[in-house]
Amino acid sequence: MVIDRSKQGFLDGPDNRALSNGRASDLANRIYVPTGERYLYQLFSSIEAGDLTVTNPEGNVFHFGQVGSAPPLHLVVHNRNTYDRILTFGTLGFCEAYMDGWWDEANDNLVELIGLLYRSNVSAKARERVTLALALKVIAQRLRTLPILIQNSRKNVQHHYDLGNEFYQLFLDPTLTYSCGYRLQETDTLEQMQLQKYELICRKLALQPGESLIDIGCGWGGMPIYAAEHYGISGTGVTLSEPQAKLARERIEQRGLSDRLNIIVADYREVQGQYDKFVSIGMFEHVGKGNFATFMQKASDLLTSNGIGLLHTIVTQSNERNGAWVDKYIFPGGYAPQLHELTQELWAAKLSLAHGENLKPHYAETLKRWADNFTNNRTTITSLASRYDERFLRMWYLYLQSFEASFRYGGLHVYQLLFYKGKQWQLDLPLNVSLL
Repeated sequence: MVIDRSKQGFLDGPDNRALSNGRASDLANRIYVPTGERYLYQLFSSIEAGDLTVTNPEGNVFHFGQVGSAPPLHLVVHNRNTYDRILTFGTLGFCEAYMDGWWDEANDNLVELIGLLYRSNVSAKARERVTLALALKVIAQRLRTLPILIQNSRKNVQHHYDLGNEFYQLFLDPTLTYSCGYRLQETDTLEQMQLQKYELICRKLALQPGESLIDIGCGWGGMPIYAAEHYGISGTGVTLSEPQAKLARERIEQRGLSDRLNIIVADYREVQGQYDKFVSIGMFEHVGKGNFATFMQKASDLLTSNGIGLLHTIVTQSNERNGAWVDKYIFPGGYAPQLHELTQELWAAKLSLAHGENLKPHYAETLKRWADNFTNNRTTITSLASRYDERFLRMWYLYLQSFEASFRYGGLHVYQLLFYKGKQWQLDLPLNVSLL
């Protein structure tokens, strides 16, 4: 696309550049484009490998990239205020505009649309523009949600995880597992993927009958239940969500495991005792950068002298740890670590890293299945409560689709790190544990 950089703010150009009304125009056919809209098209001008059509509220059509590339994507802007919101608030404004119904992808294919923005470096360029309004919003949000204080951690958890057990049951699998699964076959169901993930973790931890297990961030108890039923362990699950704990206890009682498993509502910093094995799945992203060392030291304190632990967490390659939109609407106070930060803090806590595995593509597949379930149950979700209105549904769909795109095309990864406390290296340690 060619941008006329004159003060008049016109776009023009034939031959697969910015096209007006869906056809190549001659140079005389020039369209006046306001500043906000021009800014968005300047971002889209970096698209080369991809086919993006944009229809603005007046019905003018612009093409970016290579016409005919798969898959063809069509951004339809319904409300002209979309452009100024993006100009002022960047990706936060782009996402809020979607929540408000101001734009759509014609086929609801947000994964590929966001993936195209990642591959074309559009997202990175948008993040480079930091306006005063955006900076003030980000700072205010971070100050309200920093998980340094336990009460802030509780509020952050309540924001996301206390939406109602019924809500989560409508898009999660029967194990109620809300973390990355492990796909072995293309035909694996969501439940199979989650059970395979639990089996992989149990093997890595070399669980034995009679051992004790502590699960920090246990959710609805999926991991302790699986480990107790298949490996004969006893243990404790820790969550900050009262609704999660209530349902987890009910599920444990239904399986006759109440004499072996206990669920407590507490912050990880409040947990006491010692256990043979330690696990934390999809919780570390909520502890905050200032608490990395505290978490690792707590893991060490909770393990016996020769204990084994496994940390399963999202890891980012980006310097942006939690985007402004995600921080405001989805995971307040969240902070995705970089891999070197994890290894440094494990070492500082005198925990020896023995094995690491990246499950990046597995999370993309997990999120795809969650989004499919969510879409199929939209009507039922709406009937649960008034807060599940159209804006909420669009917000949640964007969250699931954007995270799938981030794991499929962007800089998000998910690692399982196996570590040891005070244990000499032995040939029989459980390193070769792939289920493949």
